[in-house]
Amino acid sequence: MENYIKFLGTAGARFVMIRQLRSSAGVWYHLLGKHVLLDPGPGTLVRCAASRPRLDPTKLDAIILSHKHLDHSNDVNVMVEAMTMGGTKKRGQLFAPHDALAEDPVVLQYVRKFPRSIEILQENQQYQVGDELTFSTTIRHAHPVETYGIRFVLPALSIAHMVDTAFFPELISAYRNVDVLILHVVRLKSENDVEKGIQHLNLDDAETIIGEIRPRLAVLTHFGMTMVKARPWELAEQLQKRVGVRVMAASDGMKLDLDRL
Repeated sequence: MENYIKFLGTAGARFVMIRQLRSSAGVWYHLLGKHVLLDPGPGTLVRCAASRPRLDPTKLDAIILSHKHLDHSNDVNVMVEAMTMGGTKKRGQLFAPHDALAEDPVVLQYVRKFPRSIEILQENQQYQVGDELTFSTTIRHAHPVETYGIRFVLPALSIAHMVDTAFFPELISAYRNVDVLILHVVRLKSENDVEKGIQHLNLDDAETIIGEIRPRLAVLTHFGMTMVKARPWELAEQLQKRVGVRVMAASDGMKLDLDRL
């Protein structure tokens, strides 16, 4: 049974998304036979069709929204329709924070009756995808809307996806003891981010986190303009040398084979 992660898109923040310098589609997980889509941003449906081999959204078992910002949720409604064959098959699960459904919601009312279930994400809780796969949320992230990271535990390894957040020390303990750590590194460096109210990780934050947690593999993704211009693959190589941990930068369409780590 193949376990992999397919990065349909690696764009972070609004300008890379708006200009489509990188794709803003979501991340497709295939774990223990289950197909799970995380954060279907703009272009996710198109990227599924263009993927080689093609990813069939009618085979999705679950869709997870880490938060409701458009670069993470824009295609959620069309992906729910695809997962449920246009609402003709009551199947699949949708997981989302409360404010993605209740306050300025991003999931349309008519779509909500299509999935088999809709479950509200809360801090440090465990959830089930079918009978085989479980995942848990982390502590709430420091971000303008309700946001949670995701952790999957497989028999042979564990995976954590640290989505959008400002750095705060509790992130270290929340993400410890993982084999694969995926980090959203939007900014190359801080430019008075705290004073400006910017709540995203920069490369220095990523170095601190990776150096403390020391996963088997760290994957940088969700790049803003300053990261894209600085060549993320080169930054990852340099970071790997500094921290002594394997680090790679995701690219659009990259498939990470979890069974060969």
